[in-house]
Amino acid sequence: MAKDKKVEQITDMEVDFAQWYTDICRKAELVEYASVKGFTILRPYGYAIWENMQRIMDAEFKKTGHQNVAMPVLIPESLLKKEGELVNGFAPECAWVTQGGSEELEERLAFRPTSETMFCDHWSRVLHSYRELPMLYNQWCSVIRWEKTTRPFLRSREFWWQEGHTIHETAEQAMAETEQQLNCYADFYEKVLAIPVVKGRKTEKEKFAGAEATYTVECMMKDHKALQGATSHYFGDKFSRAYGVTFAGRDNKLQYPFQTSWGSTTRMIGAVIMAHGDNNGLVLPPQIAPIQVIILPVAQHKPGVLEAAAALKERLTAAGLRVQMDDSDNSMGWKCAQYEMKGVPLRVEIGPRDIENGQCVLVRRNDGEKTVIALDALEQAAKEQLDLVQQGLYEKARRNLDEHCWPAFSVEEAKKLQEEKGGFIKTMWCGDVACEQKMKDEAGMSSRCLPFEQEHLGDVCACCGRPADKMLFWGVAY
Repeated sequence: MAKDKKVEQITDMEVDFAQWYTDICRKAELVEYASVKGFTILRPYGYAIWENMQRIMDAEFKKTGHQNVAMPVLIPESLLKKEGELVNGFAPECAWVTQGGSEELEERLAFRPTSETMFCDHWSRVLHSYRELPMLYNQWCSVIRWEKTTRPFLRSREFWWQEGHTIHETAEQAMAETEQQLNCYADFYEKVLAIPVVKGRKTEKEKFAGAEATYTVECMMKDHKALQGATSHYFGDKFSRAYGVTFAGRDNKLQYPFQTSWGSTTRMIGAVIMAHGDNNGLVLPPQIAPIQVIILPVAQHKPGVLEAAAALKERLTAAGLRVQMDDSDNSMGWKCAQYEMKGVPLRVEIGPRDIENGQCVLVRRNDGEKTVIALDALEQAAKEQLDLVQQGLYEKARRNLDEHCWPAFSVEEAKKLQEEKGGFIKTMWCGDVACEQKMKDEAGMSSRCLPFEQEHLGDVCACCGRPADKMLFWGVAY
């Protein structure tokens, strides 16, 4: 990008990161606020990003045998209460329907905050034999959680997501599913969104309500705060027992299947904004960009310029890229700023002199680097530049993560590091929830995960001084 700020209506991230984020959400035409407090409208450009995410992820899910289904949006209160931990975990966030038309309902209906109960109820009716297992389901939908404070994509009272739900014959198969889907999320973040992640297990305090184990991919944003990217849960047979889900096993005896669920949301769009955006606006990784290439004709009033630009658009479209051309009467400066705001990965400029010289100019959004290429090399050069955008975004985000992970050996040191440098603080931890709460109360950080890649930082817990053999990541999170 150019160092000089071009879009004055975006607050500088260095001045107010939260306002910068909100400015991009609205000025890049991703969302608009709805008339119901806490709800947002996903505008066409924002929805197009989500559609690209859906398309890529859905294809990956189907490679491993998952099928899409659609569950009802309303859950009877009695059904929600069958598994105690789940209802207790979500009760403060449930929105309820108490009236249908002009009549009071006999039983309250919850707008789904998550769908484990509906899937279990369904499975209790349709599962009969081990031969039908595994059942590998996923649904794309919205859910409602009555959040107290909201922010576009990160926390809203209605959000869009995918929720996978599966049941298996054995615990080992369910655990393998849980791990497989966590790795699927990690690959999507790193290879598609260009965001490096830390994979690990949530503590008992932070795991999903009702789960035996919750696994997570944790990301770091440009302001060095943590963002939970996606989660994968192993339930054992707890839900199956609560909802009477059984099958005839290989020994012809009734057994309970083992269950998983896993999900990712439109929060991923927020992650992209905060991991890659700059003071000129959004910066999109090429695979999810609604427009991968914008073609801008220079001095378009001169003979042959619009025709030459249109020919480039046709060639790049035929090469499989998502391309637009802006032949409006807006100024060249306005156009450049507009498509930088919208995060278009690659800009192609062509004018009278370029036509005369048989060339055009390619400009990368992530670093503003300009490359002059021969017109007959356009398709290959454009794809190479998009690859360089992807690589550049990942490398920059990787440096941000690597350079902001700090070891600490006491709560006081952890607090100081967070206040002065931010990022992930890693300490040894004894496993006691009281120590976890102490770090939260005294240093303002929540536990993010027990990373799979453990380091030995010592033999004692940073919070209490007792023996410890686990390393835990802490952070200030969105």
